[in-house]
Amino acid sequence: MSFEEIEHTADRAFRVQGRNFAELLENAARAMSSLDRLGPGATPSVIRAIEAEGIDRETLLVNWLNEILYLEQTLGEVYDRFQILESSNRHLHARLDGRQSGGWGTHIKAATFHDLAIKQTPQGLEAR
Repeated sequence: MSFEEIEHTADRAFRVQGRNFAELLENAARAMSSLDRLGPGATPSVIRAIEAEGIDRETLLVNWLNEILYLEQTLGEVYDRFQILESSNRHLHARLDGRQSGGWGTHIKAATFHDLAIKQTPQGLEAR
């Protein structure tokens, strides 16, 4: 399991897992995009290269997700495939694959730090 939606009092929340930090970042983006899927068999027609930074892993995770949301909202695109090309605890370089959204989809305001914690587990990393 790479992610699961968990009970939350107001917005939406996910528990995300990854064998390492790069996989955790990819799975967090997949969890967020699960709210706005391209649909079965959709062929990506847009490729974006992006970078994100943060003072620590939690800040980088939130900045990464918010950068994706910013691009979706300003460019009218939706992304379904995420690949971390390079990452550290403070910086990442990634590739997003998607397509024009045509104005449909769920409007997500922002990824936040509410209850955010990245912890080590026997299987790798987990974020809530």
